[in-house]
Amino acid sequence: MTPVFELPSVVVDRVVALALEEDLGSGDLTTEACVPADAQAVAHAVARSAMVACGAGVAARVFARVDASLAFEAHVADGARVEARTRLWTVRGRARSILMGERVALNLVQRMVGVATQARAYVDAVPAGCATRIADTRKTTPGLRALERYAVRAGGARNHRDDLGAAVLIKDNHIAACGGVRPAIERARAAAPHTAKIECEVETLAQLDEALAAGADIVLLDNMPTATVIEAVAAVKRAGGRALVEASGGVTLARIPELARAGVDAISVGALTHSVPAADVGLDFE
Repeated sequence: MTPVFELPSVVVDRVVALALEEDLGSGDLTTEACVPADAQAVAHAVARSAMVACGAGVAARVFARVDASLAFEAHVADGARVEARTRLWTVRGRARSILMGERVALNLVQRMVGVATQARAYVDAVPAGCATRIADTRKTTPGLRALERYAVRAGGARNHRDDLGAAVLIKDNHIAACGGVRPAIERARAAAPHTAKIECEVETLAQLDEALAAGADIVLLDNMPTATVIEAVAAVKRAGGRALVEASGGVTLARIPELARAGVDAISVGALTHSVPAADVGLDFE
């Protein structure tokens, strides 16, 4: 199976090049000393536990950059659930080259699999019949945002804004700097492109009323208890129901069902990326 990967190669290659420079900048003393230059090998990436597969395309780019003669084959599509001992992908060719690329490939894949697996757990926690979306945040690893956000999608969740220029999101410090919710929204509306939605974070029901009156397109309910979220959703409906409702702030997996049943349109979860443990994927030589 040829790995299907939707990210532009220029984005992936920039990450891969930096990671390889960190690991191979002064060569590989052990491999060059121990492994004959003409030795051939076959190595399989294996899931050590149940997980959601992700990142085969990135691994392929790592090995191709180390040695273009290496043959790479993906066995499982990104986003597929796999059990322990499943072979995810195989690389064949010069043993030295495989060993030189092994750590970088696994570092990136383990991170992406961890994110995809976490995202799937949060998506699965949304009760049947609820249309609530699970989304990530900008709490990503510097330099790895594109890979982590791809992994979020592979896990079935959605992406929030990609960067600060992608959308208007008025947060608490913007409100403080502008002197209130209404002036912040009014200034954003006047300055932003006509294609941009205006999202405003609110911490109280009073702020919510102010944001709705000012014409916010999306309201982000920040760190509200579920009972208050229910009140907020009802308030949005009384105001005409035009604004989308997003819940965020300290969201745990256990709270997903109750927040979804409260009627929010989206739940943004920093934990999809900011504190995910690396998945246990190993590279086994035949």
